[in-house]
Amino acid sequence: MNYSFEYIDIILLAMIAGFIFLRLRGILGKRTGFEGKTPAQFKEVLKNIKVEQPLKSNDIFDTAAQEEFLKGAKIAYETIITDFSDNDNKITTCRPLLNGQIYSQFNEALKQRSSRGHFAEITFIGINSAEIKEHKKIGNILNVTVDFIAEVITCIRDKEKKIVSGDPEKIKKIYDTWVFSRDTTSANPNWQLVNTLT
Repeated sequence: MNYSFEYIDIILLAMIAGFIFLRLRGILGKRTGFEGKTPAQFKEVLKNIKVEQPLKSNDIFDTAAQEEFLKGAKIAYETIITDFSDNDNKITTCRPLLNGQIYSQFNEALKQRSSRGHFAEITFIGINSAEIKEHKKIGNILNVTVDFIAEVITCIRDKEKKIVSGDPEKIKKIYDTWVFSRDTTSANPNWQLVNTLT
């Protein structure tokens, strides 16, 4: 008799377990795979997830970037003009702002001036305007052409300090078009002067 009661208990427990399983399945449902609907509680979370989009070529030099560039270009322009006016035989201060070709050209001009026994007197007054004429991206290289209008007082004197050219009493307006360049994939944010068109 005891054995028969044990069997009945087992059967009852199995029936209860089966009933509970069926009830849970009815409440929770049966998941067979992706059903294409996002649960409501996750919709707000998904809204806040930002997917990184690759930069388009025209996004890399937008209005804000151009304004920031022009600030640096003005400083670079004054630094280069001032360094070129120093009566040294080679460029020193602005070396990092010049590519190899421009650096060599400027140094050659300084050597020729020195060999003639001439020296420069240049006072930089200021930049009237600096405007981006164009910008082009070739591969990873971004080139930006800038039109500068600036004012200086300049003259060149010989060994006897006689004026060869210019006027030490007169402000002169100068017009320059320079091309700056940088590798957009480089960690170095600095631009270099790569060409002078005037």
